[in-house]
Amino acid sequence: MAVGGISMDTVIPVRTNWPEDFQEWLQPFLAVFTRSEQRCWAPLYLQGLLGPGARKSVAPMAERVCPGQTQQLHHFVSSSTWSTAPLEQVLRKKADALVGGKDAVLIVDDTALPKQGKHSVGVKRQHCGVLGKQANCQVLVSLTLARKEVPVPIALRLYLPEDWAQDEARRAAAKVPESITFETKGDIALAQIDAALADGVRFGMVLADAGYGSSAGFRAGLTQRGLRWAVGVQPTQKVYPADVRLDVPADPPVGRPAKHPRPSTPSVSVVQMIETLGSKALRRCSWRSGTKGMLSARFAAVWVCVADGALVSHWQHLPGQAAWLVCEVRSSGERKYYFTNHPADTPRRTLVRAIKARWACEQAHQQLKDELGLDHYEGRSWLGLHHHALLTMMAFGYLQHRRLDSVLQAGKKTGIQCTGTATATIIASGTPGHSRRALSGNLRSVSSLRRHDKPASA
Repeated sequence: MAVGGISMDTVIPVRTNWPEDFQEWLQPFLAVFTRSEQRCWAPLYLQGLLGPGARKSVAPMAERVCPGQTQQLHHFVSSSTWSTAPLEQVLRKKADALVGGKDAVLIVDDTALPKQGKHSVGVKRQHCGVLGKQANCQVLVSLTLARKEVPVPIALRLYLPEDWAQDEARRAAAKVPESITFETKGDIALAQIDAALADGVRFGMVLADAGYGSSAGFRAGLTQRGLRWAVGVQPTQKVYPADVRLDVPADPPVGRPAKHPRPSTPSVSVVQMIETLGSKALRRCSWRSGTKGMLSARFAAVWVCVADGALVSHWQHLPGQAAWLVCEVRSSGERKYYFTNHPADTPRRTLVRAIKARWACEQAHQQLKDELGLDHYEGRSWLGLHHHALLTMMAFGYLQHRRLDSVLQAGKKTGIQCTGTATATIIASGTPGHSRRALSGNLRSVSSLRRHDKPASA
């Protein structure tokens, strides 16, 4: 086939219409590139990411898709100055068309890329989720749109640690744009959410883990934007009973009058608040089907006032926003705590399913790394890393497009009605048995697309 004027072999053994389908899907992205060379190399780079091969760094991909042109492919991703912003906008609109809707969720998280040395942009010894410990790594703040367990990543932005942001020499060496200053992960996530809202991305709720949810500023930012949210929090987070009152103390006969009202009851940690409910408050709830049956745990929920209001003496906060406090007790005995601003009359099962929907982004991160090479980029620059990250998201988006199209086609063949996005699975073949299993199964890995779809030569 010919892509961007360059003849090459199809490197993904998929069904016969793959080249035409890929070109049609890619066209809105290619239209925003300003130079013909970029429109030439972008499809090749995506072919390298989507095709077979364990390593998705530039050299081995070039060997597979454009032998002898490694330097040109390297220049495209690492040095070419094309802007990611217009392509990110196209990606957001593509994702919305695939999985957007009132029942979709927008998941805020971050993913770490372990790195050796100290010269790659943003690399530092910090928490590395993939290793579960402090390690030398880069951290990307991510946004994933998901519906019915079908995730589509729509943003990956590097978190630049404060010491990096203030080091002019390292910034210059890594070509960090002057406009980039230190921002917390929460601030980066809120900016990504604003971009999604501006492009009309449809979702009903924002989800985040305790790394974001423990920030009062992040929660307030979501509330100010009129968004429904469900986030993890740390066990040390303080709350008040829902019926707490703020009493104005009388002025003392001598001395300065009190500056702040006084809560009618002191704040307690979320751990203490759940303990006051007693063991009977914990009830078993299930949220989705796993490989070994329904996933379930015990949950308790109570309506509280979060201690995130004005700061008063002794580092105590006044009551702030009312929210649900949810405690999850897993089979191992581990406890997790969450806040959500669902209405006070929301059933417990709805709260649980909202909280546990965050699982979809973890699977997306794993596939971005394991099968599309998100963590295989070997360059050091800000621009190169973000080019590579965006292209892996584009590749992932195309695969989700193929999966959902396969499900819909299978439904037509077997008479099964496929509405919305259905389940994100690949149809292994055109037989009714395969179609039924695909419609009810869980999301398969990216490699299953290559493994099960028919070869282009078939």
